[in-house]
Formats: sequence, structure tokens, C-alpha cells
Amino acid sequence: MATTNDLKNGMTLSIDGQLWSVVEFQHVKPGKGGAFVRTKLKNVLSGKVVDRTFNAGVKVDVANVDKREMQYLYREGEEFVFMDTQDYDQPRIPAETVGDAANYLLEEQTVTVAFNEGTALYVELPAAVELTVEQTDPGLQGDRSTGGTKPATLETGAQIQVPLFITTGEKIRVDTRTGDYLGRA
Repeated sequence: MATTNDLKNGMTLSIDGQLWSVVEFQHVKPGKGGAFVRTKLKNVLSGKVVDRTFNAGVKVDVANVDKREMQYLYREGEEFVFMDTQDYDQPRIPAETVGDAANYLLEEQTVTVAFNEGTALYVELPAAVELTVEQTDPGLQGDRSTGGTKPATLETGAQIQVPLFITTGEKIRVDTRTGDYLGRA
């Protein structure tokens, strides 16, 4: 148990049986009345963001979230198999938990997996990954005032927009949060 005075960004709270991550918080002391804490909370599982206000000094339940470095091994049906780099345990994580991270996940890639009471909450990728372009059409230069883009299929099966000069077989850097092209590797 902690109080609202102990809140920090990134802290995970257990409120009404659900896990919420503190996105931002602000202590407010009005001239009249008691102090309070205004927070923005993000649901760890659904990603929903809500604003919530607590009275200052109120006890909140801090959830124990264990973040572990893991190596992605392979996909088996609707499950992804990872290996803990510390004890070599191999948990199977459902595709719903992995979510959009599956678009940028390569075998033997190291990621961070968050667990709460033995249940995997989410998979956190590095900010950028290097992937090979499996297929893209040749770029045709034409009359345009800005750089054009074309669709490309990556080795993981994800489709992104790349500049016209990128060819099949090139290694590129991709932002895992937005799916944007960052540059050649």
C-alpha cells in the first residue's frame, strides 16, 4: 500500500480489480479546501486512458509488475513462445497479449515482457527494429513536390509505407510504436 503522495509516472496501481498505469499526475493545493491529486491513468490490458482525482494522502494499492528480459523463440498456433534470459523458462503468451508487437517480432529478438502474478500483461519492443523488405514495387519517379511513398511488405508480414528509393531485399529501420519508416539500416 502507498498513498497518493507517493505516485510516480509509470507506477502500476490496482484499482477496482483492474491494473492501471500512471501516465501523469499533479498535486493540487487549492486556496480553499483540502489538497488533491489529479491523475491520468491508462488501463494496462485495454489501453483505455481515464482521468481520476484522489484526495491527498489516500491509500492506493500498488500492483507488483515484474518486467523481465525475454528472447522470442517461435510462434505456435495462437501462442508466442518466449525464453527468460535468466532462468531459461519458456512461457507461452497468447496472441491477444502480444498484440501489434507481433508485426515487428523476429525470432531470437530480445524484448521486455511484463508479468503480474504469473500472467503476462504486455510485450514491450525496443523503440526501433531493423527488418528486411520482402517485397515492394519498383519506385517510379514523377512530377511531385514532396517525396513519394509506396507500400512494402516486411519479413514479418507487416505492411508499411516506404520512400520510392527503397528496393526489395534492403534492411530498414522501423519505429515499433507507430510503424513508420525511419531510415536504412
